[in-house]
Amino acid sequence: MSFLRFLMLLSLVVWIGGLIFFAFVLAPTAFSVLPTTHLAGNVVGRALGKLHWIAIVSGIVFLISSLLYSRLTDGTAHLFAARHVLLCLMLALTLISQFGIIPRMDVLRASLGEVRSVPINNPERVQFDALHVWSTRVEGTVLLLGLLVVYLTARSF
Repeated sequence: MSFLRFLMLLSLVVWIGGLIFFAFVLAPTAFSVLPTTHLAGNVVGRALGKLHWIAIVSGIVFLISSLLYSRLTDGTAHLFAARHVLLCLMLALTLISQFGIIPRMDVLRASLGEVRSVPINNPERVQFDALHVWSTRVEGTVLLLGLLVVYLTARSF
């Protein structure tokens, strides 16, 4: 049982820790150190893609471990426990970002080149900026939901 709890906590630590590192260390550093925002955007975009895959694996590990833990301790998997529902929402948002938002941003970034040098009323720039806002909102929501899942999980032990 303690191994299942370990897997649950490890998967959350990896996912949420990765999000915090990405948002507060990697992205700001890339945009302040690299010579162009285009290069920084490429680095941040690639890192975000890798973070999403880490999140997907972590989410699956958490769900399997948590469902099994619930089944073994309570006799039922508690499919609709708050932590499971919230984690599924986190996974859904991550998948939307990885397979919906980010690929569209990549195409626009490739066609625009240095995004900041393109006039803000350019239709592709407007679309890129809107997608960036949505990407930021989605990642922020996943982080907040993740912190709530950490709380609910810690409380259940």
